[in-house]
This record gives sequence, structure tokens and C-alpha cells, in this order.
Amino acid sequence: MAMLAGSLSSIARFGRVKEAIETITKRRLFHMAAFQSIYKHRLCIRRKYIGLSSQCVAMQAMTIALSRQNKASDDYLRNKRIVPVADPPSSKDMNLLFQFFDQSHKLMVLTGAGISTESGIPDYRSPNGAYSSGFKPITHQVFVRSSKARRRYWARSYAGWRRFSAAQPSAAHYALASLEKVGQISFMVTQNVDRLHHRAGSDPLELHGSVYSVVCLDCGASICRDLFQEQVKAFNPKWAVAIENLESGNPGSDKSFGMQQRPDGDIEIDEKFWEENFIIPDCEQCGGTLKPDVVFFGDNVPKERAVKAMEAAKNCDAFLVLGSSLMTMSAFRLVRAAYEANAAVAIVNIGETRADDFVSLKINARCGEILPRLLEMGSIAVPNLH
Repeated sequence: MAMLAGSLSSIARFGRVKEAIETITKRRLFHMAAFQSIYKHRLCIRRKYIGLSSQCVAMQAMTIALSRQNKASDDYLRNKRIVPVADPPSSKDMNLLFQFFDQSHKLMVLTGAGISTESGIPDYRSPNGAYSSGFKPITHQVFVRSSKARRRYWARSYAGWRRFSAAQPSAAHYALASLEKVGQISFMVTQNVDRLHHRAGSDPLELHGSVYSVVCLDCGASICRDLFQEQVKAFNPKWAVAIENLESGNPGSDKSFGMQQRPDGDIEIDEKFWEENFIIPDCEQCGGTLKPDVVFFGDNVPKERAVKAMEAAKNCDAFLVLGSSLMTMSAFRLVRAAYEANAAVAIVNIGETRADDFVSLKINARCGEILPRLLEMGSIAVPNLH
């Protein structure tokens, strides 16, 4: 209304000006004609502006709708597909876990992929995990002997890195960091390679390594992952731009390869994107083959790391498993060693585990729902770092 009133006022004003100058010289009439032309042009612009404003409002509404749709897709991906379904922990569950903590003096904790699903990182073995779609992770042997397999792995890993590295610690990560700070946890080991425990304030032994480091298989030199990402981008500039554009795909869509995230950070990409033109940087020290500093399937946990974890397992008086099915032998043997050393063993995991037959306490719940509540109970009550 203010714009319309302004337009009418301008028309009236310029109308009076026209009447006043009709009797002056032709030169002034010429200037008046030019002035009228400018006025009409401005009026046209105003009308177009009003039309464009309406279009902008419509586009803004569409953007909001798409944003809500994408948020719904993210919520679906996080809550329904990545995080397995489980009932909230009961009061009995909480009391039993509290007693387990309260009675322990040298507690060891082992965490698995299930603790990171609430951060948006999928696991392998849950009903909606990576294995449910037929995914098969690369083995150490295949990575070493096949240049094509290495191109496929690094192309997928490069493409998924931004999303993977942006994941934030869950409530479970922060709760564990709080318990660790006050001495409730003596030793922590994780099967995860995502560094989310570190971001929350913990310092666990990384049993299977970390994707945040890249190591040369020939000379042993290592570089940080962000530097490696920059090297890949420099070798594959057009490809990198294409990946960045495709990252804006609709979350939750199976057709958007940028959303097929795997537990180790790589994503599903059509073969045409990496088969021929993707270039992998070599080691700058010796020209050797670079690999993420993680334990692939078929590989062995480094001896020093395995020995340190086993010593902790044999010397603890209580062993707590969080978010792991214990299907990998490197994790299962730690639980078994603790059990054989007469330590109390408890598991919080959704679904069956390899150690269900001999544990004294098994709770089927999300780690992010049970651990924060534990911080508020009895003698364990500690401030949450989150």
C-alpha cells in the first residue's frame, strides 16, 4: 500500500510539473519529454519490481518447503535408518547398570559402531546397517594388490569425507567423557575410526586405527587426512568440483550417491566416476602406496596396540561393551579374556552379540539414551561435559 501511495503521489506531482512547463520554450518541452520518458521507465521498473517481489516470495516459500523436506529426510535417515529401533531403557535397566558401575573399581569400556549411529554414522550389522544392502567392505589383500580397488576406495572415501568429518559426538560420547574425567572408567578402547570420542573429550585406544591419518605401506610415513584430501583435489580438480556439487543432493535419496554413507566414511559412487580418470597421490617420501591408517578386514591389529588392549582386559575387574556386536575377533577376544579373568561383563547393544552367552548383564537400548541418565544416579552423579 505504501508503494502504491508513493506511485500515485509521484504521478500527481509530475502531472503538475507538465502543466506548468507546457507554455515555455521548445527546448524546455524537449527536456520535459525526456523527463516523462524517464518517469515512465521508472514506473515500469516499479511494476516489474512488484512482480519480481511476488516471485521471490513464491521462491522463498518453495525453499522453505524443500528445507523442511530435507530436514525430514535427515531425520528419517538418522532416526529410522541409521539408528536401530529399541525401547527406552527401563528403570530396572538403569538400576542394574548403576550397580555395575558402582561395584567396579577398575572398569574397562569397549565401544563399537553402535555408539556413533546417533551421530549419523551407520554401522555394519544392524537391520539397516551397511551389510543389509549387500555392501562388502574392502579387504586389506584386495586394497594392496588391485590399483582399480584402490581408485574405487579413495574416490568413494574422498567424496564422503566432508559429510563424515562433519559428524558430531552424540550424548553417549559426552557421557563417557564425563565418566572418564571423574575416574569411573579406567581404560577405554574403541573399534571406531571416526574420532568422535576425542571430540567429546576422551582419549581411547583406537583398536582399528583412524581415518584421520593416511600411512604409506612402503616406508611407513604418515600424513594427516586433510592434507591428503587437498592433494586428491589438486590431482582431480574437475572431479572434485563435480563431487562438491553432488553433495547437495536430497538426503535419504538412494539415487544421490552423496548420501550412501558407509561406517568408515566412504560412499557409494557409480563406477564411471572413478574407473579411469581418478588419480591417487603417491607417498611424497618414497612414491609408495597410501592407505588410511585403519585395520581393514583381513588385516591384523598392530601388535603394540593389541597387547596394550589385552593387558587392560586381563587386569580389569569389570568390562562394559557399548554398541558392539563383537563379531570381529579383535574385540571379542578382549571380552573373553576379561571374563576368563573373572571380571564382571555387561553389554549395552541393540541386537545379539557374540558374548551374550556368558555376560552377567545385557541391556537392549541405545547408548545415547542410557548413559546420560546414568550421570544423574546416586554416587555416580557427575556433571555432563556436553
